[in-house]
Amino acid sequence: MLPWVFVVLFAASRWPGLMPPNFSAAYALMFCAGVYLRGKAGAGVSFGVLFLTDMALNAYYQFSKGHEVFTLGGWLYLAGQYAAYALIFGLGRRFQPASRWISLVAGGILGALVFYIVTNTAAWWINPFRNPEYIKTLQGWFTALTKGTGGYPETWTFFRNTLLSSGLFTALFAGACKLTASESPADKGEEPAPADGEPEEATA
Repeated sequence: MLPWVFVVLFAASRWPGLMPPNFSAAYALMFCAGVYLRGKAGAGVSFGVLFLTDMALNAYYQFSKGHEVFTLGGWLYLAGQYAAYALIFGLGRRFQPASRWISLVAGGILGALVFYIVTNTAAWWINPFRNPEYIKTLQGWFTALTKGTGGYPETWTFFRNTLLSSGLFTALFAGACKLTASESPADKGEEPAPADGEPEEATA
């Protein structure tokens, strides 16, 4: 049940203003969902919770803050985000629940790096808010990855928060799963107990 508890906690963590900008459990959620929530149900619930909370946040910013987010450019940028989430989810599928804790944390940080590059490249290319700095040149792309647009914190600070939050939440979640996972008798070096009605072997 622990992976599903993490999904619920993630949804609660997206309350506006609760976390610093780009300090989110979303990156760790998608990576760990790929690791622990196998099958179509895991993917469906993970992306479903992500989409529902995104729609709630967009409605909040559109109708309470006056930001134009339900636009063609906004939808295209959101599609770029979900492409990044799909890559992170796929990266998680490359790991196993039994993978070493440090390997899982490194995977979560790598997923955050993928998200940062993909989403900022999408913001530069689509430019949904018509930022004048995002010219279609290599310099404009570099600006999107490092400085960003005027009037907002520099993009590298978002990158820092992305890496920190992904590493932290992946470490917490993977650590909790490993601490609560029950060991089988084989893991403990013990012989499994005989099934009901099965005679035990006689000992000399």
